[in-house]
Amino acid sequence: TGGKPPGRRGGAPRLSSDSLKGRVFEANLADLNKDEDQAFRKMYLECEEVQGMYCLTNFYGMSFTTDKLRSLVRKWQSLIEAHMDVKTTDGYVLRLFCIGFTRKRPNQLKKTCYATAAQIKAIRGKMREVMVRESSTVELKELVNKFIPEVIGKEVEKACQGIFPLQNVFVRKAKILRKPKFDMVKLLEIHGDVGAEDTGKMIDGSEKVDPLGVGKKVEVDDDEGPAKKAVVGDN
Repeated sequence: TGGKPPGRRGGAPRLSSDSLKGRVFEANLADLNKDEDQAFRKMYLECEEVQGMYCLTNFYGMSFTTDKLRSLVRKWQSLIEAHMDVKTTDGYVLRLFCIGFTRKRPNQLKKTCYATAAQIKAIRGKMREVMVRESSTVELKELVNKFIPEVIGKEVEKACQGIFPLQNVFVRKAKILRKPKFDMVKLLEIHGDVGAEDTGKMIDGSEKVDPLGVGKKVEVDDDEGPAKKAVVGDN
C-alpha cells in the first residue's frame, strides 16, 4: 500500500516570515529591563508581524518562576488564591491569577496566623473586585505596566486590611484568552520607531579619514590635484 510522502508538495511557496508569525517567545523580565530584582517574572511575547530583520511582538502572558513561588510558601500562615477573567478597554480578555498570604497582626504573640473559611471567602471576593476594577478601565499596555510594580497586589492588601492583614500579594500569572482583530497601526504605536535604520551623518567633503585608522586626517584640494599636507591627529 502506498502512503503520502512527507513534506509539503505543490501549492504556493511559503514565506519564512509566515513561519515566524504566531510564535511565542519566553523572556525573563530581568533580561528585558536589565534589572536582576525582576528575575522571578517570565514574560511571553507573541510575534504578530515581521518587518525586515525585526519581529514585532505583543504581550501573550506572564508567570512567576517556580523557585519564587516555592520561596513564598511557609508554615503557620494561610495561602489564598483567586482568579478572574477581565476585559481591557481595547478588547483583550485576560485571565488573572492572584496569590496572597496572611501575616501576623501588630503585637501578636500567637505563633500562627490562619484565616477562617469566611475570611478567606471574603478576601477572594476582594481580590476579584480589585482585579476587575484595575483592568477594565485601561488598555492592555497599561495593564501590563501595572504588573511590574505590583499595583494590583498593593490595592488588594489595602482592600483586605479590615478583613485580615496580608503580605506577599502578587498577580502570579496572566494569560490572554481572546484578543481583538489584528491592527497593524496599533502594533506600530507600541513599538515606536522600530526598524528605523541608522544612516549615519554627513561629513565635510574637505576632510577624509585614513581608512587604516591610524589617526591621520588628509586635507584634499578643491580640484583633483594631490593632497597638500597631512595633519597627524592627537595620539
